[in-house]
Amino acid sequence: MKYVLIIHEVEDYQAWKIIFDKAADIRKEAGEVSFQVLKYENDANKIVHFSVWTSHENAKNFFESPKLVQIRKEAGVKAPDFIYLDQLEAGIL
Repeated sequence: MKYVLIIHEVEDYQAWKIIFDKAADIRKEAGEVSFQVLKYENDANKIVHFSVWTSHENAKNFFESPKLVQIRKEAGVKAPDFIYLDQLEAGIL
C-alpha cells in the first residue's frame, strides 16, 4: 500500500466536506482504499487528509487530473501540499 498526506486550508470546512463526500466514488475508482480527515486543533479550516492508495501513480494521476483541480476550486481548497509516502514501520502500543 502507498500513502498520501495532503495538508490544505479550506474556505469553509462544511462546504468542503459536502464536495469531499460526493467525490467518494471517483476517489475509490481512482485507487483510494481508505482515508482519515483531521483538522488542526485550533483551526477547523486547516485540513489534513491522510489516505491509503493502491499506488502512488494512481494517486498522482487522480490528484493532478484537470477534473480534480476543478473540484478543489469548487470546494474552496487553498494551496494543497501533497506528500507521497511509503511505510517503513507500523505498530500498536
